[in-house]
Amino acid sequence: MMELIRELAFYEKAPEEVTVTLEEFKDAGFGKNPVYTSFVALSENKIIGLALLYIRYSTWKGRRAYLEDLIVTESFRGKGIGKMLFDACLLETHQKGYNGMTWQVLEWNEPAINFYRKYPYRHDAEWVNCSLEKNQIELLVKNL
Repeated sequence: MMELIRELAFYEKAPEEVTVTLEEFKDAGFGKNPVYTSFVALSENKIIGLALLYIRYSTWKGRRAYLEDLIVTESFRGKGIGKMLFDACLLETHQKGYNGMTWQVLEWNEPAINFYRKYPYRHDAEWVNCSLEKNQIELLVKNL
């Protein structure tokens, strides 16, 4: 799974942004208090696709699934694996009774945008993504 995440980061021109340790990744998904659900696609016992989903809460909409990553290794793209993984996320969202599913896609990632166009999603260009990294939070907290 981490290999695919690194492959995605490389594709998105940000390999240095993957800073999670393998131990933290495993604990977050398979430890005592998992925070994400994942679906994988296998070929010859090798993971070739991954969808990682978790719950987010909207004060307006309630519980919603958030699709963090949908990755298919390059040599297996165009074979329906992404659809299979995305459909597994839709089914999970439906079965858990969540009020919807959201995700992000980079504006330059035309293959991903074209993939998602097969679904009746709502594009929302109105929101600006914001984040603080751990080291930035630590600096800010010191001044509280």
